[in-house]
Amino acid sequence: MKAGVNATGRRIDGWLTSGLTPAGPGFTPDPKGSSIHAQIVLFDGFDPLDAIAPFEVLHAGGAFSDGAVSVELVSAEGPREVVSGTGGLALRATAALAPERPGLILVPGASGRVEAPDDVPDHDPADGRPRPEEFVSVRLARALTTDLPVLLKAALDCPEVTVGTVCGGSLLLAMAGLLEGRRATSHHLAMDALGAAGVHAVRARVVDDGGLVTAAGVTSGLDLGLYLLERELGPRIAHAVEDLFAHERRGTVWRDEGMAPTARP
Repeated sequence: MKAGVNATGRRIDGWLTSGLTPAGPGFTPDPKGSSIHAQIVLFDGFDPLDAIAPFEVLHAGGAFSDGAVSVELVSAEGPREVVSGTGGLALRATAALAPERPGLILVPGASGRVEAPDDVPDHDPADGRPRPEEFVSVRLARALTTDLPVLLKAALDCPEVTVGTVCGGSLLLAMAGLLEGRRATSHHLAMDALGAAGVHAVRARVVDDGGLVTAAGVTSGLDLGLYLLERELGPRIAHAVEDLFAHERRGTVWRDEGMAPTARP
């Protein structure tokens, strides 16, 4: 069937025509176009893929939109080397988290052992850095002893900020008491813990709860980044990045709208 465009700006083959056009030869930026800054939060013991996947997606979105997206790595403490929970891999935060700066703030989960821990250490190493083979919950709990919970609460309270999480990042917010009554997802092994913290846990790849957008397991950081590009800049930029990465976004983005399912057929 030949594609066409209907009155709402949607092609009848399903491809949306709204939003920014990917930059290329002869591209002229729209002075009224959107622009957005993303801060990706690092803390000791973070999962590197949780942070890097959306970083690369958003960075590519900036390249395709002539700089309409900017992205940086931040920490609660400011510029520093932050050691992840995976093999001692470290990334450098270049700035302090600014919770009221308009745009996106993305929170990764932690990397480590995932069994239910009973052997939480009764003291931290002198340098405060993650030990090998610590439990994920231990590393998340250690992050709660920093200024991060206060900063993230300020971000969630700011109407010009969208807070996103990947994997256990939502559990970090829930452990801080910041997600009670909100709808969110996380790694499948963390869903019960989310519910126990008063969160309406939704088993979806990405959950959009307005100013809070959460993603499930580790690789869902790609899907979160692509969805945020579509939400903020339109589908054409998101599609260009999706094509560049040879990645097809998975699942339906869950939102609390439309008809609610009644029963299974």
